[in-house]
Amino acid sequence: MSFVPASRPSSSQLTDHAWHFAFVGRELLIPEADSIALQPLTAALLAPLATGKHYLGTLASVDCWALVLPEAPPGWRPTPLRAAMMALPPEVSALAGRAAQVVEWDRSHRFCGVCGTPTDLHPGERSRVCPSCGHTAYPRVSPAMMALVWRPGELLLARSPHYAKGMYSALAGFVEAGESLEECVHREVAEEVGVSVENLRYYGSQSWPFPHSLMCAFTARWAGGEIVRQEDEIEDAQWFPLDALPNVPPRFSVSGHLIRDTVKAMQDGTLA
Repeated sequence: MSFVPASRPSSSQLTDHAWHFAFVGRELLIPEADSIALQPLTAALLAPLATGKHYLGTLASVDCWALVLPEAPPGWRPTPLRAAMMALPPEVSALAGRAAQVVEWDRSHRFCGVCGTPTDLHPGERSRVCPSCGHTAYPRVSPAMMALVWRPGELLLARSPHYAKGMYSALAGFVEAGESLEECVHREVAEEVGVSVENLRYYGSQSWPFPHSLMCAFTARWAGGEIVRQEDEIEDAQWFPLDALPNVPPRFSVSGHLIRDTVKAMQDGTLA
């Protein structure tokens, strides 16, 4: 299914059915009858209840909307976004993440960050505009890096206190002002585990709606140093043999893809 993004419908003719990504707070509504969660719905089901409504574009030529509701209507249950996204097909999961970021942007920019005046939705683009000083607020994207550090036969994996029990992953951190992605990799790796790296290779990226990140993933070869963890950020960090890895994230996240694909590349001898 192909998705075509848009901030408003291309014409006054809307599709009879639409994908509706409805939120109560930061939780996504899922029908109690899970089977209909994977189908477009008639507008009469949720749209009239919405206190906020944003057009997202079309998925397979079907309109898509992000909705904000004050409470869950009968037959629907609020579900943490991460759990909901993991249960949905990839195309629908990605749209749920997009919808969450649009809803969060709208919620956090109701007032001008410069002068405090209530803002207005721009009719022609995805932005909120201050009618007093003209300041324009677009949906925020926060770049972050992920680095999987490796050396022959081993991966350096770490866990943060908020991870699921026993879960380890690659290192990650937000890009600072004035910093490139590569500079961020070197800084974050040094800060979090005390080692230096070289031979950075870009792997891929993923929109990560917690709350509005763009995760850019790299592999990085260990260049020297012993592990010294940043105690307020890292609960544990170790070198793991490729055949004895701990529990790692599923392929739902870019980290899950990065770790598994890197292991295969190392085993095949294509990463050196």
